[in-house]
Amino acid sequence: MKKFSKYIHYYKSIAAITLGFMYIVVGIKHFTDPDIFIAITPPFVYFREAAVYFTGIIEIIGGVLLLINKYRNKGGVLMIILLLLVFPANIYLVFSEEAQAVFQGTRTDALIRIPFQIPLILIAYWHSRQRVSRWVELFCIFSFPPTIIYFLTL
Repeated sequence: MKKFSKYIHYYKSIAAITLGFMYIVVGIKHFTDPDIFIAITPPFVYFREAAVYFTGIIEIIGGVLLLINKYRNKGGVLMIILLLLVFPANIYLVFSEEAQAVFQGTRTDALIRIPFQIPLILIAYWHSRQRVSRWVELFCIFSFPPTIIYFLTL
């Protein structure tokens, strides 16, 4: 059992590093191509452009924290907060044809995107804690590959 635990630790580190780089790249994209993110920001958000830049900064910081083992738990917490904050943008994307056009996707694409937010949040939770329940750990272990593959194909 101890040997299995060691492999889980390595897998968890690989997941954190992979997600860290992914979040950094997407965070940078908030600055290099902000129009996509502004388009999917719901109209009830004031100062949409500033909100996009702010979430980009948070995404970059969270990604960097996930890369550093000592601060990985803080990165996990920060990413949970960010993923919950931007969740309305994923909902808005489902209902806004204009947002879908800028995002270069369809309503079906947007609907498929929503369930992937759950593993991202749970994986961030997994990284925010030293220990989680066996069910959460197994969910994260098995949901990480398809979640990453999905987001890499966007």
